[in-house]
Amino acid sequence: MPRPSSKIIAAICTTALLFMASGCARFSRQSELECMERVVYFESNRSSRDGLIAVGSVVMNRVASPQFPNTVCAVVGQKNQFARGVLTRDMNASGLPKAREAARAVLRGERHPLIGNAMFFHQAGLSFRYDNMHYVLVAGGNAFYEKRKPQLVTQQVQPQPIEGLTGL
Repeated sequence: MPRPSSKIIAAICTTALLFMASGCARFSRQSELECMERVVYFESNRSSRDGLIAVGSVVMNRVASPQFPNTVCAVVGQKNQFARGVLTRDMNASGLPKAREAARAVLRGERHPLIGNAMFFHQAGLSFRYDNMHYVLVAGGNAFYEKRKPQLVTQQVQPQPIEGLTGL
């Protein structure tokens, strides 16, 4: 087998360096706690504790599902699933303590009591023409839902917001 040329080796090294300098390397160095903090912060920033815990619950439902990656960071880092730049944007210090507390609570096992098996959410008040969205909760400005076969959807309309079910 011929030895790779110095140009090939240089190209491989350059690619590796670019990868390490990109968000991919940052993503791989983040802890599960930081990834959870970031997703609850950016998806529910300035929200209620219920909204923060519900977002974290959705992430953990995805981690437990064979349809999604099996780590918090891999779930949060999936393209087009969460807020743009969720793993790289700066967080405002004033909202961080609330997000950090909620992230820790979710990673310790707390779940929103009404989230059930929901693995999806969108901004509350928006409507879509899909017939497979079974809504379970509106909290913190988001509507949470399960995707079901259309004949199994019993809650096609977003319920009234409910707050105050989680707490310290």
